[in-house]
Amino acid sequence: MNSQALFLLCALLPMAACQNTTSSSRPTPVVLAIHGGAGTILRKNMSAENEAAYRAKLEEALRAGYAMLDGGSEALDAVTAAILVMEESPLFNSGHGAVLTSAGTCEMDASVMRGDTGMAGAVAGVTTTRNPILAARAVMEHSPHVLLSGPGADTFAREQGLEQVPNEFFQTDRRLQQLEKWRERKSATGSLSEAWEGKPDERHGTVGAVALDREGHLAAGTSTGGMVGKLWGRIGDSPILGAGTWAADHTCAVSGTGWGEFFMRGTIARDVAALMEFGGLDLEQAARRVVRTQLTEKGGTGGVIALDGQGRVSAPFNTAGMYRGWIDQKGRVEVHLYAPAATERR
Repeated sequence: MNSQALFLLCALLPMAACQNTTSSSRPTPVVLAIHGGAGTILRKNMSAENEAAYRAKLEEALRAGYAMLDGGSEALDAVTAAILVMEESPLFNSGHGAVLTSAGTCEMDASVMRGDTGMAGAVAGVTTTRNPILAARAVMEHSPHVLLSGPGADTFAREQGLEQVPNEFFQTDRRLQQLEKWRERKSATGSLSEAWEGKPDERHGTVGAVALDREGHLAAGTSTGGMVGKLWGRIGDSPILGAGTWAADHTCAVSGTGWGEFFMRGTIARDVAALMEFGGLDLEQAARRVVRTQLTEKGGTGGVIALDGQGRVSAPFNTAGMYRGWIDQKGRVEVHLYAPAATERR
């Protein structure tokens, strides 16, 4: 996490919340879960070095968010802290390391939502704000709006004192090469759809977090660079409440990652909560039905992380893998990359 982002976050919190301390007597358990995107994540394609790098960064994000919860901060502070770590890493499709549009620029989306009040904020198509998740939170806390887009969102973020950077800051060699391959396929096929055909990793990639704090409140957040080669100011599900992000204390907090168009049409994040609220399902049943049935049967790909008020975590996906991890009610850290064995619970 960059120093300005950490300062801005800590300025809002009690001093204890920004110290990496461990409380021996929590009033209620605290839980944090994160994801770093879903896709063709196969052990055979992953070098030992890359796997170690992903695992280390996911654990760093988990510990950054959990330190907030353990220090007494609210769920949204933990969500923000965890996502900031991933936005600063070139490993993930968010912030520094975001994928490029067809024009060769980065346009990023993000959203946050509180489970206690239902308040939320989002930005879409930001190009100069270093940490889109901070901009989304600023929209929630310092404006009468929920979603700001494009230059207006960047202007608002700048007026709120959030760091601005050249668009080149977000671009990496890996993403530039990815865009060139997409352009070659588009030129060869003459079809936008065929340019993405068989390349699910280029259709989605997102980071997100969900948290449960000591007061029993939930929060969720999601941040992304979108699709490789996206055109015409395309906006995906990540800044859309109910599609990529949702939080309500009486049901669950959800952050999604996948092919955004399907998440929007299926209101995937909200549907997990709706199945709990109106269908009588528990968290695991609801999350699995939405991802494995509703999303899959429509042809969508991706997954979600979901967390309920009892601290139970579910992380179903229908791709080959999903970068994911959580720190549970007993403070145990788990990080996973690949699809689980059939005998595993998630």
